[in-house]
Amino acid sequence: MSTDTDIVAYVEESEFDVVLNGSEEKVVVVDFTATWCGPCRLVSPLMEQLAQEYKGRAKVVKVDVDKNKPIFKKFSLRSIPAVLIFKDGNLAETIVGVSPYEQFSEAVNKLL
Repeated sequence: MSTDTDIVAYVEESEFDVVLNGSEEKVVVVDFTATWCGPCRLVSPLMEQLAQEYKGRAKVVKVDVDKNKPIFKKFSLRSIPAVLIFKDGNLAETIVGVSPYEQFSEAVNKLL
């Protein structure tokens, strides 16, 4: 049984495409974050909540931008926190900065 702290797993660049395209869930939420980023710490509990609420319907993962710069650059991101929401492997929505939980949940709901 998993605890609250490991609901949202970190993914590395090598697994990124597999997570996007090989996941049972059609919707994948990717939280681009870094350990030194204060605002990212505000988004983190929202991602945990999203993972709980949409368990089995949407997959929520994190990418550490310091360890995975190529992914960060691939999506032309310039700042974090940045949450990218994919449907069937395609980018559907980008939310940059700290946003209320409702903005994330509404974005996921639209794609389900």
